[in-house]
Amino acid sequence: MKWQPTHAHVRVIVVAAVLLVIAVLMRRPDAAVFGLPLAFVAVWGRFFRPRAEPEVRTELDADVLFEGQATTYRLRVQGTVDPDIDLIVAALPRSKWFDYSPRQAAVAEPVGRQTGEGEPEVSLEVGVRSKRWGLRALEKPTVVATSVLGAYRIRVTSAAASTVTTLPLREGFEAVDSVPRPAGLVGLHRSRRPGEGTELAGVRPFRTGDRLRRINWSVSARTRELHVTSTWSDRDTEVVILLDTGGEIGVSEGIDGRSSSLDTAVRAAASIAEHYLRHGDRVRLVDTGNLVRGVRSGSGRGHLRRILDALVHADRRGRQPDRDQLAQRNRIKSDSLVLVLSPLLRQVVLGYVVTLVHSGCTVIAVDTLPPDVVSVLDLDEHDKRSWPLAWRLRLLERRRELDRLGDLGVPTVPWRGSGTLDEVLRDAARLASAPRMRS
Repeated sequence: MKWQPTHAHVRVIVVAAVLLVIAVLMRRPDAAVFGLPLAFVAVWGRFFRPRAEPEVRTELDADVLFEGQATTYRLRVQGTVDPDIDLIVAALPRSKWFDYSPRQAAVAEPVGRQTGEGEPEVSLEVGVRSKRWGLRALEKPTVVATSVLGAYRIRVTSAAASTVTTLPLREGFEAVDSVPRPAGLVGLHRSRRPGEGTELAGVRPFRTGDRLRRINWSVSARTRELHVTSTWSDRDTEVVILLDTGGEIGVSEGIDGRSSSLDTAVRAAASIAEHYLRHGDRVRLVDTGNLVRGVRSGSGRGHLRRILDALVHADRRGRQPDRDQLAQRNRIKSDSLVLVLSPLLRQVVLGYVVTLVHSGCTVIAVDTLPPDVVSVLDLDEHDKRSWPLAWRLRLLERRRELDRLGDLGVPTVPWRGSGTLDEVLRDAARLASAPRMRS
């Protein structure tokens, strides 16, 4: 692309030519007085026309953000900038899920700053704030360079679009440390069995096989018999997060507005995963809409990043399998704690929950349905009269289905952040520790 004259420069040339023609043909010196300065400006702009095209490179300070975080989008002009370039203007295409600073997402920088080598350097900065989780692209900016007096301009070809990964906001989630059926030999949960651990269980007489470092010398000296300090073994458990992406109920307005059912589920999954991984448990993620992107059981900070990366790709438009496919492709151990994050409207998910209960898993259903679904819909006059009644009937059917799950021992709690699972986890741990009858 070459330097092209601007509309202002063309107008100056035309007006100057018309005035000078009038001055010559009609012998009007006043027209020449007005036309000569314009002609001088036109010649000046033509004489100082730039010859070289500037090269623009784009960069982001950070391409991985959490919801609500911001970064700086920079455009730098590389190499030697033609001194006849007067101004460089850049504008980013606006996006629904980004806030910009300045708001119009357009900045201008004069070519006047000098580096140590004496070459002009231009750097344009735009603040970008991500409002919703997901993988999104910042489109190519529109960069225009203008010559002296605004006579010529050129549209500069910028680099490829930049990709911004926005991880779900991990809320300050906390839950009680008790889990129903801990398994394994690592973690921070106290099991119901004595063993190697950190929490004291009592003092008992020495038996063959006890370690010498466990000897309680004060009690042994007092009783004149060897006694050891026994402890409860530290156990972990496998926490399975079942994310229902079969539909998105409600309106999503980003981190600053209302949340849809999928927004609530994804953010809750990130918070729950961080909490249990921080306590040494093994966490597994199952996405009903994308069976390939499920995350296997694991622990540690690296595993948390893998889960967050998988949550970024959660999409309601994924292929939704039936209950048998879910059961076949996602085999879950019978001693696992399964947290189902769903609006609990699809029969496939409800049926799969029943299957998990019959297999012996401890299942807790976390309701992510927004409370104001009907009020946020854009309905016409006919739907405004029929929709509330139809939605109320659907909620009554849903209530009946949840009552059936409750009869099977599946508690249902709405997601409200920290403390959501405290009561149900205590009840589940109490039931798991109760004596059971065996045939």
